[in-house]
Amino acid sequence: MLFRKYTDYQLSRLLLPLVVVLFSGCASTPEPKTSTVGSYNSTSPTVDYALRLQGAPYRFGKDNPQEGFDCSGFVRHVYEHQGVHLPRTVAEMADALTPVPKNQAHPGDLLFFNTTGKPFSHVGIYVKDDKFVHAPSQRTGRVSVSSLKNSYWEKRFVAVRRP
Repeated sequence: MLFRKYTDYQLSRLLLPLVVVLFSGCASTPEPKTSTVGSYNSTSPTVDYALRLQGAPYRFGKDNPQEGFDCSGFVRHVYEHQGVHLPRTVAEMADALTPVPKNQAHPGDLLFFNTTGKPFSHVGIYVKDDKFVHAPSQRTGRVSVSSLKNSYWEKRFVAVRRP
C-alpha cells in the first residue's frame, strides 16, 4: 500500500534526514539566543533546550529523547545537558533543591505538583508568565507546555525549587 498511517514520531524519524539535507546550508548559522512558545521568548539556555524537546514521547522510567521521558527524567536530562546533575526522582529533587517563593520563580526553576495524592509527585520547568514545560503523563503522551492557570495544575501546585 502506498500510503499508511504513521505516528508523529515515526514521521519525524522519516523526515529528519530530508530536513537535514534541505537545510544543511544553514549549518554555519548560529542558533538563536531565544526560543518561542506562543508569544514567550526565553533567554535561558536551560529553558531553550527544554522547549526544543517538545513533542518527545512520554515513557515511564526513561530519560532521553530517543526513548522518551517521564517527568523527572525529562527535567534531569535537560539539566544534565547544561552540566547540572540532579537526583532521579521528583521527591529527591524537591528535597535536594532550594525552595523559592512562587512569586519569585525564574525561568528554569522547577515546579512541583501533587498529582497522585503524594507531595512532590510531578515536576516541570518554569518557562515564564505562568507557563511550564514538562512530560505530563502517558495519557497526554508528549513533552509539552502547560499553564499554571489551568485548573488542574493550579489545584495541584506544591512548590518551586531552584537548581
